[in-house]
Amino acid sequence: MVPAPVLDSPSPSAHAPTGMSFSLSDEQEAIRRMVREFAESEIAPHVKEWDEAQTFPREAMRHLGDLGMLGVLVPEEYGGAGLTYIDYIHVIEELSRVDGSVGLSVAAHNSLCTNHLWLFGNEGQRRAWVTPLAQGKLLGAWGLTEAEAGSDSGGTRTTAVLDGDAWVLNGAKTFITHGSVGDAAVLMAVTEKAAGKRGISAFVVDLHQKGVHAGKKENKLGMRASDTATIVLEDCRIPKGNLLGAAGEGFVQAMKVLDGGRISIAALALGMAQGALDCSLRYAQQRKQFGKAISEFQSIRNYLADMATEIDAARLLTYRAGWAKDQGRVTTKESAMAKLYASEVSVRVANLAVQIHGGYGFTKDFPAEKFYRDVKLCTIGEGTSEIQRMVVARELLRPGA
Repeated sequence: MVPAPVLDSPSPSAHAPTGMSFSLSDEQEAIRRMVREFAESEIAPHVKEWDEAQTFPREAMRHLGDLGMLGVLVPEEYGGAGLTYIDYIHVIEELSRVDGSVGLSVAAHNSLCTNHLWLFGNEGQRRAWVTPLAQGKLLGAWGLTEAEAGSDSGGTRTTAVLDGDAWVLNGAKTFITHGSVGDAAVLMAVTEKAAGKRGISAFVVDLHQKGVHAGKKENKLGMRASDTATIVLEDCRIPKGNLLGAAGEGFVQAMKVLDGGRISIAALALGMAQGALDCSLRYAQQRKQFGKAISEFQSIRNYLADMATEIDAARLLTYRAGWAKDQGRVTTKESAMAKLYASEVSVRVANLAVQIHGGYGFTKDFPAEKFYRDVKLCTIGEGTSEIQRMVVARELLRPGA
């Protein structure tokens, strides 16, 4: 169990509380415990198998939908669990502590696809798409990245042309979580090329309809049970009403969605880092060298102390961002800081976990090597560490900051 500090909040608004507490209510603790027990009983026994075969865990995702974990932030009247961002962080953290692949899939479904539709969809779109997504009846994907538009997300080339009562989409979206297994996707496309970023619009697309199909499935270093593939659009006609918000608002919408998505990746990194520490603690107390457990050696104790300290620091940054979201604040800087720090901490912690395990850390018989492979995505996905530093610096230098 993590500590429950009370911290002063920076620059509070006139209507916001002046401090934040991370103490869990009985209900929140019950939710966290439920997710932990599910992860340990329903996910842990299959982690190695899913990773080796790159098997998408459909049954586990279905069960998570039954538990309300595919609509964590969606109000109950729309089929969701109606929980807070702090609760959501706990969910992703507990799942990722056991398997980052499952944590990533749940994060992408919740914070990208479903959240985009919730934030910017109209009432009809919410009822048609958000409710089945939140209930786990549909699996969501989200597409901004393209072959020529990675960190430069404004370089989108996929087009959407209005033709009567339909939009016709052409192009391809790459590195899409659930690209080959999803049911619905929010995709960004250019509707007015001359307008640059302000000519990018957002659309919801049925991934089973004519004109859309899965392209290359990526063979990845880590997160191998989380499906990543290209979505190809070829004269894909979607109803005019599938436009989210107004034409030209897609890029701005995407950036706002990513403020929440980066909290997800911070929680993902946090969970995997905790898992790497947990397995290192167990191993260090069981492994004997020179007649005693290696946990007795000062160098190993220093590693464990550094791992635990950095994880707690990352946890505080992540919880601060989630708390600010729950207060209705703009969290661009806080989300970027949490994502940047937690992701880089997870890489350092996983590296030390392998070192503590020694030769066994280089084998698939122990979980350290999988954490080592999985965590690297967190410094890349949803904005690289370099992009996060740009975001933080821009916010610091903003007039009036």
